[in-house]
Amino acid sequence: MGLSVCRTCVGSSDYSTEAFTYNEGDPDPDLNRFSIEHDRPYVLPILRQARKANPDLFLFSSPWTPPGWMKSNKSMLGGNMQRHYMASYANYFVKFLRAYESEGVVVNAITVQNEVDTDQDSRMPQCAWPMEYEADFVRQHLGPTFEKNGLKTKIWIVDHNYNLWGRAIAELETPDVRKYTNAIAWHGYVGKPEWMMRVPEAYPDVEMYWTEGGPDYTQPDYLTDWANWSTMFLGILRNGCRSITGWNLALDERGKPNIGPFTCGGMVTIHSQTKEITRSGQHWALAHFSRFIRRGAHRIESTGAGDIAHAAFQNPDGSQILILANTGADRAVEARLGQQATTVQLARNSVATLTW
Repeated sequence: MGLSVCRTCVGSSDYSTEAFTYNEGDPDPDLNRFSIEHDRPYVLPILRQARKANPDLFLFSSPWTPPGWMKSNKSMLGGNMQRHYMASYANYFVKFLRAYESEGVVVNAITVQNEVDTDQDSRMPQCAWPMEYEADFVRQHLGPTFEKNGLKTKIWIVDHNYNLWGRAIAELETPDVRKYTNAIAWHGYVGKPEWMMRVPEAYPDVEMYWTEGGPDYTQPDYLTDWANWSTMFLGILRNGCRSITGWNLALDERGKPNIGPFTCGGMVTIHSQTKEITRSGQHWALAHFSRFIRRGAHRIESTGAGDIAHAAFQNPDGSQILILANTGADRAVEARLGQQATTVQLARNSVATLTW
């Protein structure tokens, strides 16, 4: 597949086998109890194997919740962050990064919080962060703490839906935030991808990454909706994002493990009994991008094509790629570059990748 970016969890997500952090129990501001023991049997060995398969794999990690004692409701489920524990939480990130590094797994970037703008009604590991809380955490605690400890790990903020574009701009405008971060992470559940472009209109040098979106295994077209996913991916890349990450990579036929309320399916499904692997429409869509577009590629502006979604790219080695997604009827389209042209036959519900 050529996958080169992967999201991991700082503690548990809603798709873990259990809710956990690396420091649960009574308040422990000095983090004397901190431990990544939970991740040693399975998580860390798999990440080491992934890096062995692709040494250039870029790992970014997201927390779904701080330790419960840092939050208003004293629970891993829901609630919001408390200011008086922000210094401890910055050190919590340092301990996580150093502990993973000591296990042979370097994490290249972190997001402050998965989905900052919701507590998910306390139905799963989650934490709400008001806008000024996240901005102050980055500029007053996390950034300076990383700097003090010599950490080069990138910091990405927001990590939530397109409709928070105004929040993204406001955080970047907050004094000293851009000293420590210039990157926005996006989810695609609410709003439109073109809303993301309002951020680089204000800050042209901003970096943007699409960090979560996955299929619903209960939908009848879960295995065949590759054209819809490709259309979404093309919109994401046409609107300033540098990477796309599916969520989740692998689950079973019932979307398990799952301690949350949602019905996400895996990019691949591994049957809990037979171990048979089936590939979702999202998997086949992603292959059209990950197998051909290399890190460091630039998007080439493309126009026309009516309702055919499209985007073109040039790799660092000079090779060029055009991806077309057709959610309508069978048709023929002409692709033209300067004086060169070719006709491409597109079946209904199809994706085509051209390279030259």
